Amino acid sequence: MTIRRAFLAVALVFSISSFNAAARTATAEPRNPATAQPVDILITGGTVMPMIGEDIENGAVAIRNGSIVAVGRASEVGAKYKAKTTIDAHGMAVLPGFVNAHTHVAMSLFRGIADDRDLMDWLQNYIFPAEARNVDREFVKWGTRLGEIEMIRSGTTTLADMYYFESEVAKQTKAAGLRGVLGETLIDFPAPDNKTWEAMVADVRRFVHEWKGDRLITPALAPHAPYTVSEDHLKQVRALATELGAPILIHVSETKTELQQIAEKHNGMTPGMYLDSIGFLGHDVVAAHGVWLTPEEIRIFAAKGTGIVHNPDSNMMLASGVAPVPAMLRAGVNVGLGTDGPAGSGNNMDMIEVMANAARLQKVANLDPKILGAREVLKMATIGGAKVLGLDDKIGTLEAGKRADVIVIDLRHAKTQPVYSVESAVVYAATGDDVVDTICDGRILMRDRKVLTIAVAPTLAKAKQYRDKVRASLKKPAAKE
Repeated sequence: MTIRRAFLAVALVFSISSFNAAARTATAEPRNPATAQPVDILITGGTVMPMIGEDIENGAVAIRNGSIVAVGRASEVGAKYKAKTTIDAHGMAVLPGFVNAHTHVAMSLFRGIADDRDLMDWLQNYIFPAEARNVDREFVKWGTRLGEIEMIRSGTTTLADMYYFESEVAKQTKAAGLRGVLGETLIDFPAPDNKTWEAMVADVRRFVHEWKGDRLITPALAPHAPYTVSEDHLKQVRALATELGAPILIHVSETKTELQQIAEKHNGMTPGMYLDSIGFLGHDVVAAHGVWLTPEEIRIFAAKGTGIVHNPDSNMMLASGVAPVPAMLRAGVNVGLGTDGPAGSGNNMDMIEVMANAARLQKVANLDPKILGAREVLKMATIGGAKVLGLDDKIGTLEAGKRADVIVIDLRHAKTQPVYSVESAVVYAATGDDVVDTICDGRILMRDRKVLTIAVAPTLAKAKQYRDKVRASLKKPAAKE
């Protein structure tokens, strides 16, 4: 009898465990089925962090037709709505999806190609040659898939991208179910997709007309930087963006070398002052980095409504410097967070890591542990990034009427327990691997850590093939690219 009882006990424990694992995807019946309104998804039981107002313990988010219809206490929302799919988030945090406001997603296939170098060495001696020899539409397709698997797994639902063959990035991003502000690159030398400036401009026009008005994709113009695009061409981009009603993505004031180059060419001006002097800046401009912005430039950016994307992992990896983020925030500049490209700039696209590093970098640089806290960097990664990209009317917070971009982060592990402060647990203890569910525009992209919208195994196999191809290409004798 003792053996039999022990066997039954083990069987019972196994059955309960299996039931609990399945329960996160079960369809839950509301308390009052007669009056409940139908919704597509109900996330219930977790700590809801709307990024506006107070956090809600044992909260719930109801989603229908791609939008949020209710946010509140689980008891109240659960009684009002009947869901096709209910996600049990007990012991977890429920947040708006992260906004990666600056990256070059297809460069995931160059991850680790040339680390531990400064920016100009990395660009001119490794990245530009590797791109010239390897980047085509197929490369961009597979690199985008690889990078977006990583982003879905770590809770990013919106990305701002600058690269080549951006129409392919748009196609893959939409298929993956992610939201994107995607910039076709314009630069003053032959690029993998277009060899002349005139071809680049024509391609940008086609790209914007093809994707403008799409629910997920916002097409943009992406002049690389003030040191790689001439004054006449920058003015042309400014006029074209105004004509097309499209945003501009650009690198600004990333390194001291850039400051020297701009000063030598433009009468001692800094990059931000130079761009302002030619009428380039505006509320539709997204400036990545801003590491060396002066107090006067910060005031100008605030007045013009030009957003800044802080990329702490990239700035540390390339030893570019420490951006004056607290001064930007005090001045009223919209500041978001980005990973930069996943090659040589931090080598991943984990926005939780970026948040933690953004806070820690400012603390040590300013010798002040209070200067930038967990709640502030959470806002930068959500509503801050949404404001920078001009999407804050649609995303960045959890509130009724906004698009349903929602993530669930599991805090039940040893590394995040015990939880005294949910925001601290998310930013300083969790990692992107703790994201269990990713939803964008009401579509479940990842469920219980399983990516549903991109085939993972073929993408990883293709990445290994490209590694061998890129490695072989860099062993070739140097030639004019």
